Amino acid sequence: MSRYKRVMIKLSGGAMGSDGGIFGKEAIEHIVTEVVSAIDLGCEVAIVVGGGNIFRGNIADTWKIERAEADNMGMLGTVINGVMLRAAINARTDTDVRVMSAIQINQIAEPYIRLRAARHLEKGSIVILVGGIGQPYVTTDYPSVQRAAEIHCEAILAAKHGVDGIYTADPKKDKSAQRYRSLSYDDVIAKDLRVMDQSAMLLARDHNLPIHLFNFDQAGSIARILKGEDVGTYVGPGAKLELA
Repeated sequence: MSRYKRVMIKLSGGAMGSDGGIFGKEAIEHIVTEVVSAIDLGCEVAIVVGGGNIFRGNIADTWKIERAEADNMGMLGTVINGVMLRAAINARTDTDVRVMSAIQINQIAEPYIRLRAARHLEKGSIVILVGGIGQPYVTTDYPSVQRAAEIHCEAILAAKHGVDGIYTADPKKDKSAQRYRSLSYDDVIAKDLRVMDQSAMLLARDHNLPIHLFNFDQAGSIARILKGEDVGTYVGPGAKLELA
């Protein structure tokens, strides 16, 4: 059994690629395995995926592309990733998969309607939410929290790469850095620990949404979290600052 009935899995676009490519076969198969493991535990799953494997903001700076245009391209990148995930999951399981978009692209994805998304989840469908919130100047961190609140997810599983949680310093630069086992929302904000957009963290705090930040590269992490194990760093209501 799962500790949560319904979760939001937040994936970066980088989770889709490998070796500099837009898509990586092993990377996508790993995502599918992790998502299916949650379904097998009886958990209802929504997913927000980024678009960084297709278009990154720092490229826009180099080319002097206006931020709003860059964000529009990023939103389209999330649509491509969502369709790819749907195809990959459908190839592996009979579970129904719905892609719902905040931008109008009806031939490829359903329009995002909150009650319809919740209904899909209740019926056991996997719901992949793309297009951000349909507006520029927002990373996919914020939509992952907003959508989680809207469709009543009980927790957000924030998948990270190459790092297994929140640290006191950058562990790649400071070997003495220690991982936090748990933190309050206010600790993350006060210490300016940029593991998610501050706006997203504030929204999670306002709605008491627990966040598990963990190393997605480690196989089985999602199932371990859903079974109640302490994996990565927990940020949530009543959490105390504690080092691992």
